[in-house]
Amino acid sequence: MEVVVSAEGWIDWGAGRRRCALGKGGVRPDKREGDGATPTGRFPLRRVLYRPDRGPAPATTLPRAAIAPGDGWCDDPADPAYNRPVRLPHPARHERMWRDDSLYDLVIVIGHNDDPPVAGLGSAVFVHLARPDWGPTEGCVALARADLLELLAAAAPGDALVIRPPAAPE
Repeated sequence: MEVVVSAEGWIDWGAGRRRCALGKGGVRPDKREGDGATPTGRFPLRRVLYRPDRGPAPATTLPRAAIAPGDGWCDDPADPAYNRPVRLPHPARHERMWRDDSLYDLVIVIGHNDDPPVAGLGSAVFVHLARPDWGPTEGCVALARADLLELLAAAAPGDALVIRPPAAPE
């Protein structure tokens, strides 16, 4: 299955079209660390992370793992663990996966800049939960909880997220 994201903020799969939030830097083919852009391309759905104190493990055939308070994700291009999960405390710049808000309660890790990671080409690009006001992300794709759960139930190993570039002006 291909899960298709349009630069206009829509995501489509077998269940139909749903709203999604994208990066504050737009949708770009030349993603760089810290630009706030959502990268274009085709990215495998790698695995699911979830916060067990805020809900049960989601129904999916994708590999899944519970996160814990000591989990992070390195976003420092100078660190050997760049764009990889890390245990906290971590000496280099990183994101906390165990957040006070609900954004990372459910996360799909996608295969963006991970095989192998190239320093500076973007890290921690996920599919995660949207803010209540549908505010932009730092470069991820964000969905309503019900939609993300529905996507997870339909997803399988080998499926991919396809993020399309903006339509060319006519």
